[in-house]
Amino acid sequence: MKIPFTVEQFFDIFGTYNTAIWPVQILAYILGVVVLILAFRDSNLSARVISGILALFWIWMGTFYHIMHFSAINSAAWIFGIFYILQGLLFIILGVIFGKLAFRFTLKPLSIIGACFILYAMVIYPLLGISFGHNYPRAPMFGVAPCPTTIFTLGILLWTTKSVPGYLLVIPFLWSIIGMSAAVNLRVPQDYGLVVAGILGTALILIQNRKAKSSFNDRH
Repeated sequence: MKIPFTVEQFFDIFGTYNTAIWPVQILAYILGVVVLILAFRDSNLSARVISGILALFWIWMGTFYHIMHFSAINSAAWIFGIFYILQGLLFIILGVIFGKLAFRFTLKPLSIIGACFILYAMVIYPLLGISFGHNYPRAPMFGVAPCPTTIFTLGILLWTTKSVPGYLLVIPFLWSIIGMSAAVNLRVPQDYGLVVAGILGTALILIQNRKAKSSFNDRH
């Protein structure tokens, strides 16, 4: 797929974006840590706050990254932005308003895989970026850039204790596939982790949903 901008333009946008929003990047990491702490508490309030933070991440990226910055070099960013905002609204409706989402870290395999995704998004992804020459501010950052934040989101969704509606996975999954073009064409090798998280994470969540539904049917 031909990309309508150069590698230099792509990273220049991150430079402009990160400079413009500083110090939101620090706040994003603080909110990420808050999510992790709350995930050790099994309460409706914790689940609603986690959902609200995820919603904030996605709406922020849709508005301030895609629409206000990335659209300068890619007209498709308007579409990306709308879908990112939609994803944020889904977290608000499902998790904050109706309380349909619940999160809890356990030592079960899915939670451990989710923790690996989260570690990759918050720590390994930026370190790999530095090793590949993507130095701040010309680099995607956790919480404010789509790829690492999508990996983080999929990791948190692997910590759910309720079935995750399939439509909540559509946009993160599609973005993980789009991320393949960044990994290959834009020389962002750390985004191969996004592809893995998107495919593996989505598959595991859907399998878990099916097991939960089968178990429910057996009991009734």
